[in-house]
Amino acid sequence: MSVLALGVISVGGLSYAAQNQIFSNSGLKIPRFVSLAKNKTNVRAGPGQKYPVKWVINRKSLPVEVILEFDHWRKIKDQEGAEGWVFHSLLSGKRMAIILGDNAVSAYEKPFSQEPKKPRISMHLEPMSVVEIASCEGAWCAITTSGLSGWIKRKSLWGVYETENID
Repeated sequence: MSVLALGVISVGGLSYAAQNQIFSNSGLKIPRFVSLAKNKTNVRAGPGQKYPVKWVINRKSLPVEVILEFDHWRKIKDQEGAEGWVFHSLLSGKRMAIILGDNAVSAYEKPFSQEPKKPRISMHLEPMSVVEIASCEGAWCAITTSGLSGWIKRKSLWGVYETENID
């Protein structure tokens, strides 16, 4: 089986990502975010075991972006832009994200706009920390990590699209 590439018709008002979304033989959208299901993941130069291992990721739950499919293989891109192929069973649909930036980011008890008083801070997260995304709506995402939960600005996360809603 191979990727089913559909012609894209540009429709006014659709975002670039929406215009260029491809549905593959798995029936899932491309691109899409997933996470690594194993503590050790071989990332290969091509879609098959005959291709050499480019690098090994030793971090379960790390978010990656699926950008292409071929049979049971998924071409992924990591947060730094590196690309390679992994076998589908090494991936999970569990939504995870990486904290972006150079400084710690605060998560709050609830989302807020321009209220005079911010909600209480529920935790501080260091850059490159991995968190689970519980939901996203508007500019905010509900996240959990190490038994703690809170709301964080979507723009502080790598692993969720700008206009994607997650329930």
